[in-house]
Amino acid sequence: MNKDNLEKIKELKDIIANSDNIVFFGGAGVSTESGIPDFRSENGINKAIEKYGNPPETILSHSYFLTNTTGFYKYYKENMIHNSAKPNDAHLAIGELEKCGKIKAVITQNIDGLHQKAGSENVLELHGSIMRNSCMNCGDSYDLDFIINSNEVPICNSCGGIVKPDVVLYQEPLDNNTMRKATEYIANSDVLIIGGTSLVVYPAAGLIDYFSGDNLILINKSETAYDGYANLVINEAIGEVFKEVIGSNETIL
Repeated sequence: MNKDNLEKIKELKDIIANSDNIVFFGGAGVSTESGIPDFRSENGINKAIEKYGNPPETILSHSYFLTNTTGFYKYYKENMIHNSAKPNDAHLAIGELEKCGKIKAVITQNIDGLHQKAGSENVLELHGSIMRNSCMNCGDSYDLDFIINSNEVPICNSCGGIVKPDVVLYQEPLDNNTMRKATEYIANSDVLIIGGTSLVVYPAAGLIDYFSGDNLILINKSETAYDGYANLVINEAIGEVFKEVIGSNETIL
């Protein structure tokens, strides 16, 4: 890590040490360091078209799910479920910062459940979660193992209906209650740390507009359109940043 980023991390540690009203908002880059690929990347799009005949945005759409459920689940099981993935340094540090009262809420665009596995409890999942699944007919709930072990399309044991993952598909709206809570947490926070996202996916990216606190911090490998609005920008892998934050200064906890 270069000297400039190390200096910025010192500044980040000071900000965290002096606040107990922090919100963390994360995107796909938080989970790529756990080995979960970003399906929106150029490689992910090209792979989907080559193997499945359509881009991910088509396969993971509401209309495709209804008209080609078998094709949807083939892609979903092979590309969206990463059951062996483990929380990385970012997940673990965020969990510790929540446990000690620094972080009040974790808002995530990811669907993998890694924040909960790392100990975070107040997690707002904007795009849902692969961990929750329910019958479209009777509403019975099923865990991830049921989906993994199903033969092609998961069928409800109670009524024979199709079981759908609690994941927001393209063409579907985000959950109003989750968005309301996320908006409130951001609007009332003193510090907003945004990590692992280029802030181009709406409406989630628009949440940043509700922040009016003291410190806006952006941690991402590449630049974002919001860099000019931030108090602190760190262009580095988010796991490396949080490893430095937690590992080199225990006093912030």
